[in-house]
Amino acid sequence: MIPTSFQIRDLTIRPAAVLAPMAGVTDTIFRRVIRGLGGCGLLMTEFTSSEGITRSAKKTLRYLYFQEDERPITAQLFGASPAVMAEAAKMVEDLGYDAVDINLGCPAKKVVKCGGSGLLRDLPLLEDIFKAVRAAVKIPLTIKLRAGWDENSIVAVDVAKLAESIGVEAVAVHPRTRAQGYAGAADWTIIAAVKQAVKIPVIGNGDINRPEDAARMHQETGCDAVMIGRAAATNPWIFSQMRQYAETGRYDAPTEAQRFRLLIDYYRQINAAHLPDGVGKMKQFACWFTHGVGNGSELRRIVHAAQTPAEVLDSVERFFADRLTDAPKEVRLTVAENEDCGAVSAKNVGSQASAQGDDGQIAIAQHAGNGDGSVVARNEDPAHGPSEQHLACESTRGT
Repeated sequence: MIPTSFQIRDLTIRPAAVLAPMAGVTDTIFRRVIRGLGGCGLLMTEFTSSEGITRSAKKTLRYLYFQEDERPITAQLFGASPAVMAEAAKMVEDLGYDAVDINLGCPAKKVVKCGGSGLLRDLPLLEDIFKAVRAAVKIPLTIKLRAGWDENSIVAVDVAKLAESIGVEAVAVHPRTRAQGYAGAADWTIIAAVKQAVKIPVIGNGDINRPEDAARMHQETGCDAVMIGRAAATNPWIFSQMRQYAETGRYDAPTEAQRFRLLIDYYRQINAAHLPDGVGKMKQFACWFTHGVGNGSELRRIVHAAQTPAEVLDSVERFFADRLTDAPKEVRLTVAENEDCGAVSAKNVGSQASAQGDDGQIAIAQHAGNGDGSVVARNEDPAHGPSEQHLACESTRGT
């Protein structure tokens, strides 16, 4: 089983499970979903452009918004300029993050030109970046890297040793090369090699699809923690399942009612945010999440046919209402309560938003997340936080 906890300097991560940064996915809404389900020790933001932060482009700091109940949380940055990365890291520290992470893993073409896994081809530049960022911040500094650029340049051990020598305090290893992308199998022996080479915590990442995989990775590599990305988008319960598996040797699959409740609450928060890409985020999440739903292909079809967030909500509610018609009474009541709450929330959001005028703020009604149906008013964009505090920058997001 994975360890119960691990330390990054004085930061205790419990349990030793980390949500991987995923562009377009791990915003504050999704992170709070994962936190609310339990079992995840550390959350990470979408990776964010250091250039976007430091040149005060319009949206970037909005992607760095987080709430106190998300702690401990790490902000991940990418970039290729030591000075700019250092300045951006200091801004992250000033925002109150618990740690800052440098992205050395993204394989996207538009990112490798200015950071990400492209830096694995230039270790002298990487050394300069590590030194500059380490000197700029007092909070823990970590990195997430791939095995190397291609099979002829596996540099994970060299980079980890270099990072440790400069003061980087943990390393997450995704043991595929940039050339592989997400194809083929992750070579966990590389994680084991890094673990043997350094004394700082090593976080294993790649091909963890079930709790059994996490336990096996720890057993085979000796890693201090595991990091889960795509599997958390298809199955947000995976962290709580890992905890249950560690405690009992088994774990429960989510019920249809639990799937409905999570999906509809997540969609309602996106809808309430009035995001310009709200429909796109809903459709993207449907592609991931609905593979665990019975007749998920039909649910994906109706979500992708919708033109507005409201249409998506109506379609999802109808889909589950039909499926749960023959379910036990308590399950049907769960669906009905969600529908009633959705109507109230939508009404509140509409009236409060219109009362705010044109200043870009909306007062939304959000579930408190305590399972009691209680509602709290928040003067914020639920996807990216209070707009008046975060208009300075623009985000560059990859894949």
